[in-house]
Amino acid sequence: MGGSEVAGVLPDLHLLTVIAQTRNLTQAARRLGISKASVSTRLRDLERVVGMSLVRRTTRSVMLTAAALQLVDDTQASFARIEQSLEQAKDLAGKPRGLLRISAPVALGRQRIAPSVPDFLRRYPEIRLELDLSDRFVNVTQEGFDLAVRHARSIPDTYIARVLCESRSLLMASPEYLQRRGTPEHPTDLARHDCLLYLRDGPAQSWSFAFEKAGSRKRGERVNVPVGGPFKANNSEVLRAAIVGGLGIGLLPDFSLPPDSSTESGSMVPVLPDWRPVGFFGDRIYAIRPGGVRASRAVECAIEHLRQVFA
Repeated sequence: MGGSEVAGVLPDLHLLTVIAQTRNLTQAARRLGISKASVSTRLRDLERVVGMSLVRRTTRSVMLTAAALQLVDDTQASFARIEQSLEQAKDLAGKPRGLLRISAPVALGRQRIAPSVPDFLRRYPEIRLELDLSDRFVNVTQEGFDLAVRHARSIPDTYIARVLCESRSLLMASPEYLQRRGTPEHPTDLARHDCLLYLRDGPAQSWSFAFEKAGSRKRGERVNVPVGGPFKANNSEVLRAAIVGGLGIGLLPDFSLPPDSSTESGSMVPVLPDWRPVGFFGDRIYAIRPGGVRASRAVECAIEHLRQVFA
């Protein structure tokens, strides 16, 4: 393959690395700012140059063939360095600009981040922002995110993390539920209550608590309690609604509580206030980005903005 032919397929090879990240032709087209038809055409052109099929299409996604995976593995690091160099060159102009892709949990994104977006974009009019809300822990590098906001206990070493704020878990119930079923006086009482659980792998689930009442000889005592109940969900806003509705007792991250712990349809009150839930939700909220690369001005501005939002 001659130099001119190699240069001709470079954009299509870059397209292949984006397809590898998104596993979806429509999302790849959106990421590159081209039509889905253009993606299909350029993919066919690359397949003709290579001489074999590069993707297998399904109804919901595309799977890369072994040849495509080899091409991506050999080229994606180079494209990442090129993108980094371009962003650094743009930063020399002094203004943060370009597309910024941020991932955040659904409830945290809706309640804390989304309301601040208009102010951020007015301050930095040359930034285009994509806010992707998902409760799964995305692979920031492979899925093409510049930044992720995460509620976590620890962060993998492959990421650079900035602490946005401290956080804690709260055990909550509605007054109506407690009047009907009684108020637990010790964590072990929860085994006899309807507990509303966060949807996680495995059928069994337990909650852990540490006694933290100041001045007590029992301070620091730990208790682990098996719990179960009629409802599970993978979103804290949904669990909050179930708690307010009187379905049972639930654990919530503190950012999911309204300022006065009330909603239009009812209210919530703390349960077992002398016992701190531990080890379930994270103790901090982080802004994380891929390690090993210099952060662009847009990413730095976003992190500083988020620090002010969560302050």
